[in-house]
Amino acid sequence: MKSSTFLSPDAIRASFSSAMSSMYRTEVPAYGTLLSLVAEVNVKTLADKPELAQRLEQTDTLDRISEERHGAIRVGTPAELAMLRRVFAVMGMYPVGYYDLSEAGVPVHSTAFRPVGDAALKINPFRVFTSLLRLDLIEDAALREEARKTLEARQIFTSKAIELVEKAEVDGGLDVTDAASFVEEILQTFRWHDQASVSNDLYRRLHDAHRLIADVVSFRGPHINHLTPRTLDIDAVQTLMPAHGISPKAVIEGPPTRECPILLRQTSFKALEETVSFINSEGNWEKGSHTARFGEIEQRGIALTPKGRALYDRLLTKSREIVRPAADGSNAQAYIAALDDAFKDFPDDWETIRSEKLGYFRYTPVATTAVQGRDLEELIREGAVQFDPIVYEDFLPVSAAGIFQSNLGDTNVQKFAASPSQQEFETHLGAPVLDEFEHYANLETTSIEACLQRLRTLALAS
Repeated sequence: MKSSTFLSPDAIRASFSSAMSSMYRTEVPAYGTLLSLVAEVNVKTLADKPELAQRLEQTDTLDRISEERHGAIRVGTPAELAMLRRVFAVMGMYPVGYYDLSEAGVPVHSTAFRPVGDAALKINPFRVFTSLLRLDLIEDAALREEARKTLEARQIFTSKAIELVEKAEVDGGLDVTDAASFVEEILQTFRWHDQASVSNDLYRRLHDAHRLIADVVSFRGPHINHLTPRTLDIDAVQTLMPAHGISPKAVIEGPPTRECPILLRQTSFKALEETVSFINSEGNWEKGSHTARFGEIEQRGIALTPKGRALYDRLLTKSREIVRPAADGSNAQAYIAALDDAFKDFPDDWETIRSEKLGYFRYTPVATTAVQGRDLEELIREGAVQFDPIVYEDFLPVSAAGIFQSNLGDTNVQKFAASPSQQEFETHLGAPVLDEFEHYANLETTSIEACLQRLRTLALAS
């Protein structure tokens, strides 16, 4: 088969992202309300800030805002994780970053599958934050073994899905017909199942060990537990959610409100309590309930350098030493005040962030005539080159854990020994994860080289 007959991975990803969104809107109607609210806020923000709209248009990133979303799933075995890597590769999505959430009281470690090139991100920036359950963190040995056997007995992918992944790997891609089938088959992995694969008794014991353990182990597949649209003003969305019949979590995760957004801010509505059925000792189905799926919104800012990230982490730690946010939101105002105060030490204008090398920027030439014999800084001062923040495409472990804990209803954060194991995770994954700092640094360096080359070309042509 000729490669020209293949549908591009970007197109397959866009199709899958759209299908996932439609499915989740049907399963969780409040998600549809959330999409409408975010769209309304984004339109108003762009109208109120024409300079922002202009800059997004200039950098060819305006259209992606309305298409942007990320999902989150949790798998139970290394084999499931490895197969997901192969699935996402068909869609042009690769593992970026390693996240140890055990240090924040959640028994998983994770990566984010996403497109990595500028062109791919502009076409469709869909991401899936993917977590692998840490069975080794279940203290009860008997319960740990029951969970292991339960997970190993299931197959979360259809046979057709596996066949299409293998076909894509052998042939180098999928044609239009196979790509459509691939999307539909992979979607089955992420559907909600209202019949548990464990007894009510085992579910309760898993639940008592940790709510997330019960969520991962108790069902036939890793149902998508949230989809997250991107907003340009998360504070406005947070304020408007109650008027739309949605109850937001008390505290927006991540940095405080700023003129120059950094990294990632996230909020959500509380997880749904959903009716599920369990098989009882007589072999009959009996009704019960489970809490897992919720709606989330995000606002993305600039990707920070190691220096900038160290400052961010230090200020976040400083604020949490004063007030650690309670999952029930009882000390929300005190925490927000402590956060605002701590982050006064992080510069809030783009030039200072750039000059102090706290964030990554993309450089583009704006001169239309030859400019010779000047370095980058001179060119910027003369207005021949402009710089724009590179969007942070990844995640924050503390924020992810905060979302999990508040939406799973954990009023007491459970303790696990912090035990990062990137090497073990990558072994299970079957591939190394991309280092996000190296990735952003390469994007910045590439933009500088392209910018200067463009100006040299103008000089030669003059």
